[in-house]
Order: sequence, then structure tokens, then C-alpha cells
Amino acid sequence: MYSSTESLAPLADRMRPRTIDRFFGQDHLLAPGRPLRSAIDGGMLHSMVLWGPPGTGKTTLAKLIARRADAQFLSLSAVLSGVRDIRSAIDQARLHREQHRQPTVLFVDEVHRFNKAQQDAFLPHVEQGVVTFIGATTENPSFQLNNALLSRARVYVLKALSVENIRQALDSALTHTQGYCDMDVDLPEACRDQIASAADGDARRALNLLEIAVDLANTGNPSRISITQDVIDNVLAEGHRRFDNAGDAFFDQISALHKSVRGSSPDAALYWYVRMIDGGCDPVYLARRIVRIASEDIGNADPRALTIALDAWSAYERLGTPEGELAIAHAILYLSCAAKSNAVYKAFNEATKDVKEHGSLDVPLRLRNAPTRLMEQLDHGKHYRYAHDEPEAYAAGENYFPDGMATPEYYRPAPRGLEQKIAQKLDYLKSLDRQSRQ
Repeated sequence: MYSSTESLAPLADRMRPRTIDRFFGQDHLLAPGRPLRSAIDGGMLHSMVLWGPPGTGKTTLAKLIARRADAQFLSLSAVLSGVRDIRSAIDQARLHREQHRQPTVLFVDEVHRFNKAQQDAFLPHVEQGVVTFIGATTENPSFQLNNALLSRARVYVLKALSVENIRQALDSALTHTQGYCDMDVDLPEACRDQIASAADGDARRALNLLEIAVDLANTGNPSRISITQDVIDNVLAEGHRRFDNAGDAFFDQISALHKSVRGSSPDAALYWYVRMIDGGCDPVYLARRIVRIASEDIGNADPRALTIALDAWSAYERLGTPEGELAIAHAILYLSCAAKSNAVYKAFNEATKDVKEHGSLDVPLRLRNAPTRLMEQLDHGKHYRYAHDEPEAYAAGENYFPDGMATPEYYRPAPRGLEQKIAQKLDYLKSLDRQSRQ
């Protein structure tokens, strides 16, 4: 049994594994023979960054590493701590080493929230061996941590737990002395599976859901608790999948949505769209991104795509959630099935590059406007060929670029959709240009 103090702690905290063998998941790191597992079994400390989604065991793993190495474990939260707290921890580590001849593991949760100066404060003490640094983050260390700190720590990537891993954690909570072994908790297998699925790879969330369910089902007879489907429905109401609206999960999922549309996979595109909506993403952001896709990946191969995307955005603005979400889904499916062309996107980028390289070249006099007598006297508009007065309304051989600049070809229509006909039209006009020069 656990102490009275431990009994007041949340279930997720009470159920933290005390040994590496009771750690669920992360077999790619902790299976026998893997480098990290071998280092832990050998009590060999090294600085590291544990990168992974919430509830995957980053804090627990850091504690297990310290315990196996017989090291003092100090913990800081980057949300609440500053340089002063770092210095205090370092002083404590030095004192502990002098008095007990033991190393110290300094664990920093949410380390990505520390600024550059705060991260730099660790460096000399890590190099001197005063502390072994273990940072935990849900954000990509490549973007959030200083190179100097990264060069001194090995990055280990923790994965979201599988449904089977979550089931094991739930079963353990029901049978372990630190969980509900002294209470007759009846959790039907179907309800257990619902909790495991709703946890979305987060063991802490699963155990929190189980704890809430037990509390709701407790009708005064704590020795016999029956968790019914109604209890589970109440516990899981309004639950959302893992999504952070700012970090890697956000950008990974919008990338998957964009690539699915570009790859003409309507089913996958719809899946990622619903995933993001389910996770709480702002539909207006998604509508904006769909408008971008309409020009970047479809363009003139099907100009209707841009209109449909804009109409979907407008429909959502008028209807809101949930009705307007269907209009965005409508646009996503149309764009996914439309003919694809990135010709507009490439042309825009090439033109942008030329503008930056060539600077502010003068507009040729013949292309300038002449609304005043002075401008006419300065030859503004002189020799301009009015296209509508030319055969086929095209001034063959005319150059509309700045004088002296090469005439690039930015827009190269794709051989798909409407752009096939656009390409034929442009080829014909180029033939007229060639004839005019003969």
C-alpha cells in the first residue's frame, strides 16, 4: 500500500513506474540492447533532451535515469523558473557532490520556454560535470534550443504511446497497490478501450480520465465501483485529440493536409482537415490556407478552385461552427480532385527574384501614361501600340519589359486542365512575335 500522503496525489503521479521494466512504450529507446537502455542499466549518465508529445513519460524517464545512477534529482520548470533558480540548483548540486560524492541530474521541464540567456546559463556547469542536464520538450529542439546546448546533449525522440500501451497502463492502475487494487472497480473492456483511444497516446491523460470515471461512479460504496457506459460518455464529452495550435503537431498536420490536396488524395485531405478541426484549430486559418493552395498548386489549371475556396471562406464567416465547416470540406475535396499546376506559383517566385536582383529599372517611355501636356512633351506614351487596334488584338513583337532587360519566360503552363489551352494560346502569340521579326 502507499502512504497517506501518496494517496492524495493524482492517480497519474502515483502510477509513475519505479523501475525501467515497468515503463510502458518507447521500445525503440528502451528495449534491451538499445543504446539508451544500456546506458541506464549501466548507471552511465549523459546530458540529453527528451523530445515527445505530452504524457509519453519524459519526466518519469528522467527520474528513473537518476535513480538507476544513484544521483540526486533536481527539477526545474522553465515556465516558472529563471536564472536565479538555475544558479540555486547549481549551488545545491555542488554542495551535494562535496558532501555525498554523488552526481546530480538537473531536469528541466518545458526547456524550450527558456530564452537564450537562460539556456546559456547551463553550459559551463554541464561542461564541468557539476550537473547532468536532462531537458524535456514537446517542441522541435532544432528550432527551440541553442546550438551550444544541443551540441552538449543527445536528443532522444519519444513517440506517442500506442493504444495497447495505454491499455496496459490502465490495467496496471486497476491492479497495482498504488492504484485501485484495494477497490473493486468494474471497468468493462469496451469502456477501457474507449478511454485508451480517447487518451490519444497520452498515458497521463488516460489515467486522469480513469480517475474521474472512478470518482463519478463512486456512489458511496468505495469497495464496489461499477463504471458504466453513461459514466464514460460523461467523462469523454468534449474531448479533443492532440493538437497544440503553435508547435510541431500544428505544422505537421497542416503540412499533411496541404500535401494531400497537392497529391490529389481527397480522402487523406479530408482526414487531416477533420483531425485539425477536432483538435481545436481555427477554421478561418484553414480557409486561408485552402485559398493559398488554390493558387499555389492548382492555379490556372482550374481557376474555379480559387473561387470555390473563397466562397467556402465566406460561407464559414456567415455560418460559423459547425455549419460552415462543411463548406471548407467542400472546397478541400474540390481542390483535391482538381487538375494540378504550380505554374503560377513558380512564375511569381521567379519574377520576385528578378525584381530583387535588377532593382528599380525605368518604365519605357512608350508604356508610361501621359495625362498632362508636359508628359506628352516628354514623350510619355509615344509609339505605344494599342493592342485593340492591332490584328487579332495583339501587338506582335512588342516588348513590355524595361529596356535593356532580357525577356524572361516566367509563366509556363502545365499540360493539364485549362492550362493546356492557355499554353496553346501563348504558343500561337509567340509565333506571331517571331513572324514580326522576319
